[in-house]
Amino acid sequence: MASPPDSTPSVLVLGIGNLLWADEGFGVRAVEHMHRHWAFPDNVRLIDGGTQGVYLVQNIREADILVVFDAVDYGLEPGTMKRVEGEEVPRFLGAKKVSLHQTGFQEVLMMAEMLGDPPAHQLLIGVQPVELEDYGGSLRPQVKDKIEPAIAMALDYLAGFGIVGERRTVPLGDAESIGSLEMVLERYEGERPDAEIAPRHGDDRVLGAGFVPPADFDAEMAELVSRMPLDAADAAGGEGVR
Repeated sequence: MASPPDSTPSVLVLGIGNLLWADEGFGVRAVEHMHRHWAFPDNVRLIDGGTQGVYLVQNIREADILVVFDAVDYGLEPGTMKRVEGEEVPRFLGAKKVSLHQTGFQEVLMMAEMLGDPPAHQLLIGVQPVELEDYGGSLRPQVKDKIEPAIAMALDYLAGFGIVGERRTVPLGDAESIGSLEMVLERYEGERPDAEIAPRHGDDRVLGAGFVPPADFDAEMAELVSRMPLDAADAAGGEGVR
């Protein structure tokens, strides 16, 4: 729950995204790097939120100050970093979502508001992705280069509330990461299988060399459903189950 005005504020620094889809992992990589290189007072929590969605709602409700790192479609040049504050954060994530995890996170913020415990202060630090369609891929250089500037932006924002981080003399080791040991950035990149062994844009051995993905997947699915017999369409929508 939100703290009384005169008490020490509860701060949540959250990285969200999916590490398996290239630049979609920016938010998680940023909060991991921040945790490894910076120490904070006990009222500050750094969390790898991944794609947890609704499971983060209690963490959100307990925060007075929320800082979120994420990959965001700003409609800008790939690799561009931009900040969004206050009430615009949930609205922006809903209108400019990169993937389903953002829809889920927008709902979490709205749920916290409905329950009467939204963070009083919210900051979204996002980077325009370069590449998303690379399963098992890692951050592209333009996006990876924004990790330190994004952290600096977050530190500056928190300093405005009198919350100061201390740079660690020795960064934390892999075993002390807030993420899983298997997904530590250097290990993830270093142990990534060769593309010939693990294709990341569709496997021709399965799809065939002539496979062409639909230009508009949703439109194609809607057209296929419209061609289905009425009873089959009802069953697909659940209405055929009694």
